[in-house]
Amino acid sequence: MSQLPSPVFSPSLKVLEKAGINHAFFTRQGGVSHGIYESLNLGRGSNDDKENVEKNRAIVAAYMGIKPENLINLYQIHSPHALIINEPIKGERPRADALVTNKKGLALGILTADCGPVLFADPKSRVIGAAHAGWRGALAGVVENTVAAMETLGAKREDIVATLGPSIGPEHYEVGKEFYETFVNSCASYKKFFVPSERFEHFFFNLWDFVLARLDEAGVHGDCLKLCTYADEKRFFSYRRKTHLNEPDYGRQISVITIS
Repeated sequence: MSQLPSPVFSPSLKVLEKAGINHAFFTRQGGVSHGIYESLNLGRGSNDDKENVEKNRAIVAAYMGIKPENLINLYQIHSPHALIINEPIKGERPRADALVTNKKGLALGILTADCGPVLFADPKSRVIGAAHAGWRGALAGVVENTVAAMETLGAKREDIVATLGPSIGPEHYEVGKEFYETFVNSCASYKKFFVPSERFEHFFFNLWDFVLARLDEAGVHGDCLKLCTYADEKRFFSYRRKTHLNEPDYGRQISVITIS
């Protein structure tokens, strides 16, 4: 099995390499895991062989040119909480869904399997961020809190570039009435992110446009790769696809940004 990752990149973040900011939205390809976790599964919370997960982390770290211990992950809980990271995390991972830093050599990683990984960078102040933007976190303000945390390190929101990476697309994100009402009761204008489906009182939700709208409201230049994790089984893990296929578990891909 090949151990060469095949990540995808954001054009707007790729040009920041000259400022020493590197990123990668890793796919599920290029690791050592087997079966439903094939092959670059980074999910420590999955039931995959723990040794394989750690080997996969080492593969990602090597690709990014860092030490494995400098690949920083959180215990993601679908919250709006953002943390400032100054050094590698030892022991139990903090419970939060976004992290920012201005320290060289630290790689910020977000694990996803349908939710939206958002990578942020201010090339002028050399401050970076990464957020886990599922619907719950995005609605609660994880995007805005990431930007605010970056500002405490000297970033300016007008200089921040952000990209929403591979995540579930609107054609596959069908939700029920309660989900719809949660958004509309929060803000009536959020109706625009829903399209009725053929099923009674069901809708298709556009996570891509919703996250982009939150970035825009935060005063940040944002874009979206528009790569659907559900539709592309060859390249991406998907929680919703796992559910529809009645599989016992699922893997997680990682999105990473670092300062060199």
